[in-house]
Amino acid sequence: MILAACQPAPEPSAVPDRAVRYGGVETRLLDDEIVNLTVRMTGPATGDDLIAYTRCAAAQYALIRGYGFARHVRTNVYEEGGVRAADAVYTVSPTLPRGLQTIDAEVTVADCAEQGIPTV
Repeated sequence: MILAACQPAPEPSAVPDRAVRYGGVETRLLDDEIVNLTVRMTGPATGDDLIAYTRCAAAQYALIRGYGFARHVRTNVYEEGGVRAADAVYTVSPTLPRGLQTIDAEVTVADCAEQGIPTV
């Protein structure tokens, strides 16, 4: 004996939207080797998601400028109208900078691609 049950599919508006959406990156060069990045995300994005997004964008930006490294200076995370955002500053340089929060741009961009995090 085979039993089967069918249940109607829920309306699209009844299905919770669990996907994180990346809202793009705005870059602003503050000095020759200092860049300000603003990223936006919607969905269940966390502060850590936003920081990872800025890190990926900074790494790609360093490569675009012909540099191999970046260093995190600061990140501010906030929410505005249901959209989570981060405003971050990084230095970019051709050589490994001093400091603890340094980024090898090529390695980081490859890692971001594996994780599905977009870059600039």
